[in-house]
This record gives sequence, C-alpha cells and structure tokens, in this order.
Amino acid sequence: MRARRVVAALLASVALGVGLGACGRAGVPSGGVDGDSASTTDGVVGEVTVLAAASLTESFERIAAAFEEQYPQVSITLGFGGSSALAQQIRAGAPADVFAAASAESMSMVTDDGDAVGEPVLLARNRLEIAVPPGNPGAVTSLADLADHARTIALCATQVPCGALAEELLGYAGVVAAPDTLEVDVRAVLTKVRLGEVDAALVYRTDVRAAGPAVEGIPFPESALAANDYFVTVLTGARVPAAAEAFTGFVLSPPAREILADAGFELP
Repeated sequence: MRARRVVAALLASVALGVGLGACGRAGVPSGGVDGDSASTTDGVVGEVTVLAAASLTESFERIAAAFEEQYPQVSITLGFGGSSALAQQIRAGAPADVFAAASAESMSMVTDDGDAVGEPVLLARNRLEIAVPPGNPGAVTSLADLADHARTIALCATQVPCGALAEELLGYAGVVAAPDTLEVDVRAVLTKVRLGEVDAALVYRTDVRAAGPAVEGIPFPESALAANDYFVTVLTGARVPAAAEAFTGFVLSPPAREILADAGFELP
C-alpha cells in the first residue's frame, strides 16, 4: 500500500474555522464506481487532495488505500480537521480537490461561494455517544451527568458539527452542560478522554469504535433524535477533475460504503 501525505499546514490551522448554511444532493460521478473493468481507470492520472472531517479519518484512510489499488496512477493526499475550519480554508484558496464535510452547514460555506462542482452528495450519517476513560472513573451513566460541575467534561466547540449536534441534543434533553474545555474538532475531544484528562465527552459513535479499548462508550437515548449528515463534493479548483471525480465516485461505491458501515456510520 502506498503511503499518503497528510496536509500538515491544514491540520495546524483547524482552530480558525466557523460558519453556517445549507446544501443539497446531486448525482454520482460515473467514473471509478465499478471496479470490475480496467477501462474505468484508463487515463485517470494525477494527484488528488482530499480535505475531510476529522471523524472520517480511519474510514477515508482505508478508502484512499482501496482507491489507489484500483487507480494506480492516482495519488491521494488526505487532510483532516474541523469541517468549518476546512471550509474556511477552501474559501481562502487552500489547494484542494475534494471536500467531505460532517454537516450541511459546513458544506454550504463552500457551495454558497461557488467552490463546488454541482451539488454535494449525501455520503453518510453519524450520531453522538458519551465517551469515558476505561473503567468510567467519573461514574457517568447518562447525558444528565454532563451538567455535573463535579465532573470534568469535554465538548466540541459549537462552531464545528460535533459541537452543534451536541448543543442540539442537550437542548432536547433539557441538560445544561458544564464543559471544562471546548475543542476544535471531535478528535481533539477524544484525545482528552484517551489521556484521562476528562471524565466524559460527547463524540461520534464512530470515534468511540475507532478508539477501541482506549475509551468506553455510553449510548444515550436522546442520540436518536438528531444526527449529522456527511456530504462530499468535487471542488471547482480541482487540478485534475477526472481524478477528483473518480475518487468521489469511489467514495460512493459499494466497497467504500462497506468501509463506512464497518466504522459505524449510517448509510443513506
């Protein structure tokens, strides 16, 4: 498997992003979905930079590896961070070919500026789960425990999709959370839990699954009330549109959908 670069400069600046909006759905690009025919890869050559929500990290790493096996003349560079921060960077001219966001609001920051080719496609859905360190030292059992000032709590900042969803669900439950830290993306929140720096946090259930034994997950019934929709699009500034469209098509193909489902995402 070929090694892929991560866009370090983008990761270093994810804390800068905020934004709001809305978006829709479009058709699937035709190239690269059917892996049975070598002709689908003919003439598809180049480099594709993909900026994606932090919660897609493991899934997109696996998808990129599978794509590169099918398209040996295309190299994928992955950059992950808070969706709103990545959207701001795209609007500011950061070099990118494909964008995958964890909410319609973050994606609309790009589409409203005309930086997307067509309308984005619905990729997957994700729900929140309470994450605690192994052994649950804070004895957290429900969403209401996040309002306990005696416990140390981490949440995503409300400007990023995981934080906006947390705020929505806490509102439904009538819980006024008492966070001790607000982080720039869901992986930063998860790190607080992994290091034992907090008693509990709200993260995506896919992140709990990806963390394995490093954290414990506590489902809560209110999570069924709302979810974040993930969207993907080719950007108008794509350097090699055919390669970018091939990758986007592959992300929507059965092999990639299987990877997303295995990670715990809900498929549309």
